[in-house]
Amino acid sequence: MSLPVPMQLELRNEPLNLSAPFRISGYVFHAMPATVVTLRHGQHTGRGEAAGVYYTDDRPEGMLATLESLRSRIEAGIDREALCELLPPGGARNALDCALWELEAQLRGEPVWKLAGLEAVQPLLTTFTVGADEPGTMAARAAGHVDSDKGARALKLKLTGEPKLDGERVRAVRARCPDAWIGVDANQGYDAETLPKLLPVVVESNVSLLEQPCARGKETDLDGIEHVLPFAADESILDLRELEARHHRFDVINIKLDKCGGLTEGLLMAKRARELGKQVMVGNMAGTSLAMGPAFVLGQYCDVVDLDGPIFLAEDRSPGVVYRDGYIDCPADVWGYPQ
Repeated sequence: MSLPVPMQLELRNEPLNLSAPFRISGYVFHAMPATVVTLRHGQHTGRGEAAGVYYTDDRPEGMLATLESLRSRIEAGIDREALCELLPPGGARNALDCALWELEAQLRGEPVWKLAGLEAVQPLLTTFTVGADEPGTMAARAAGHVDSDKGARALKLKLTGEPKLDGERVRAVRARCPDAWIGVDANQGYDAETLPKLLPVVVESNVSLLEQPCARGKETDLDGIEHVLPFAADESILDLRELEARHHRFDVINIKLDKCGGLTEGLLMAKRARELGKQVMVGNMAGTSLAMGPAFVLGQYCDVVDLDGPIFLAEDRSPGVVYRDGYIDCPADVWGYPQ
């Protein structure tokens, strides 16, 4: 759809402090700043939020500068197809792409999910992430998710590339949460020598998914290692081009809108991953409910959903997505519906 002009572009960065430090392999987060894009045409508004990709140095200050440099081009009129030619995958394109989707929904009088080819949307079972820590602490946090009013049924455990300690972490969580679906995320922490030491423990503990076991760019470390459980690509596959190049070493593709540059490419990736015989996962780089809204639409096409970002923030937007009985739901007043 060619959107009408002129459009008014509003840009800002927000700090988005976390309620507590969050540790993964090689990194500790204290905040997850984001760039927010708002597009206005008359009484109609479209919004998008992006955190970027920290490990490619795609950060909000750069995203904001990039979008500001393109202000005249954007305000003169741009659609999602032209945007994919104008900007590479990444946070800046994601924020603007999602704003364009919502603005189009406003102008058409139809929700984004319908524009995306869905007949309806439903709540999605989501993982709740447990940051890397001492085994007992992780077990207590995991049980806290399960026993909270959010009622987690699926957990994702952050590992640090230390086979013995990671094994103790997995065993401790499984002992406290015997009925939960569990996935583990190595965040590039393992290699050809250390990964085989971890695999027996995750199998023994009935872990259902191993996300990003190896470093980005070192996918050959996986050659010759039996996939005793599904291996998921996160950092290894950022966008559609990389999906074509690297899919053969993975069973599951984790699509994040900040990586691929928005809902437009995310939907194309999900379709292509299916054609390649892969399972599809949707993840997030943290963010508020405004970032979860577009990912929730993509999640309708996915086998695994990891959309728990807002629960780690000191403060989310209101209205926000709803977590109940282990599921995430995105009410009409959060994002993507005509007003």
